[in-house]
Amino acid sequence: MGAAGLIEIKRRLKSVESTKKITNAMGLVATSKLRKCRKELSINEQYLEIAEKTMKSLARISEEKLTTSYFDGNDGNYKLYIIITSDTGLCAGYNNNVVAFLDSLIKDDKDNCKIISVGSKGISYLRRNGLETIDEYVDIPDIPTIKEVKLVYEKALKLFVSAEVSEVNVVYTEFISPIKQEVKSEKLLPVERAVGEVGEQIVEPDLKTVLTDSLDIYLKGKLRALMLSAKCSEQSARMQAMDGATSNANDIIQELNIRYNRIRQSMITQEISEIVGGAEAQK
Repeated sequence: MGAAGLIEIKRRLKSVESTKKITNAMGLVATSKLRKCRKELSINEQYLEIAEKTMKSLARISEEKLTTSYFDGNDGNYKLYIIITSDTGLCAGYNNNVVAFLDSLIKDDKDNCKIISVGSKGISYLRRNGLETIDEYVDIPDIPTIKEVKLVYEKALKLFVSAEVSEVNVVYTEFISPIKQEVKSEKLLPVERAVGEVGEQIVEPDLKTVLTDSLDIYLKGKLRALMLSAKCSEQSARMQAMDGATSNANDIIQELNIRYNRIRQSMITQEISEIVGGAEAQK
């Protein structure tokens, strides 16, 4: 191959090493974001546990005293699915897996479903699968705040309260561990009533107001927990993808170095042979 081959290999080595630096840096960033997101998820779960306990206690009191669509549902003809995807790429099959799960979930009932997309990357995947959205929310931060949650929740609640939809479901990727995530569907509305006895309680100003406010707090907390879990899964998928890319870059660099050394050794051997041959010819 000669000197031209060595120059080409050097050029490729430089390119791959630059790529490796980028993938390694992105992997470190994803690891840092995952750590922060997991911490926020843990705090939110503690908050959600308290909110759920309060809500269930009030729900048991209201079971015979109050009728509400939050628990009893409505006569809507459609089911709403909130699908949570990422706003950025380079996270392997994360978005495709979520959309594929939704597609398999509603494939026999697509005409009776409405979809809200959270995250810009999922939109193209949904359209590729022939699924249309009624609303889209993009530019969700790495740690979703109550501001973003409120926008999605209020849209879903409006559809449910007006009986346009009979169910509100969230399709997301549950974060189990940094190496294991699972796509799931979680029902947000109607809420399942708690079973069990409850002691005598005084509720002010009235049961309906307190129960409605408690349900809103609980459901927003639950939706935020699902969004945080999805964000953790996204960063974990990106971290694994970047680690894999960095590992592949190392393999390519090793292979190119071997080829470089072989060509260089071949050129040195050829030069020695020519020197020896010239010396022999002068005798």
